[in-house]
Amino acid sequence: MRVISGTLRGRRLIAPPGMATRPTTDRIRESLFNILAGSIQDRRVLDLFAGTGALGIEAISRGAASAVFVDQARAALAAIRRNIRDLGLDARTRIIHWDIRKNLNCLASDPQAFDLVFMDPPYETHAVAPALRALISSGAMAPDTRVIIEHSAREPVHHPMGTLALVDQRRFGKTLVSFMKPVL
Repeated sequence: MRVISGTLRGRRLIAPPGMATRPTTDRIRESLFNILAGSIQDRRVLDLFAGTGALGIEAISRGAASAVFVDQARAALAAIRRNIRDLGLDARTRIIHWDIRKNLNCLASDPQAFDLVFMDPPYETHAVAPALRALISSGAMAPDTRVIIEHSAREPVHHPMGTLALVDQRRFGKTLVSFMKPVL
């Protein structure tokens, strides 16, 4: 797996061994970032269920100011740490060990809201709804935040009415990518 574009283009990323982490495919990542092309520069990124950190790292490579990576799996956190270290991104990143499904209180010490949030939970674990609730109640979203969720087509996104609106959705085989924005 490699960074697709930007200043880190072609650089290799490692993934944890085994099947516990399911990295976003290059095809989906490329399509996703083509859709977001004009809305990455200088953004603060939150990568939830970060896995390898590929989404946040790709955003930094394409001009995002910083990224915070949150995951619960120790193997995923080790892979993210190594990827960040190997790419020299320590000064622009933060890695947090946390159970996103419960809450996102781990973000309380972060004074600025996030402009771009990636969420890629394990498929069919019903983690999308609790993670969305945790994100909304965290107060970590800027008014114009874009929330991008990669999820199984068999696990549709149900969003709290009046809080987030589904603005676009793309299908890649058995995977859906849902694009959401806060309702003003």
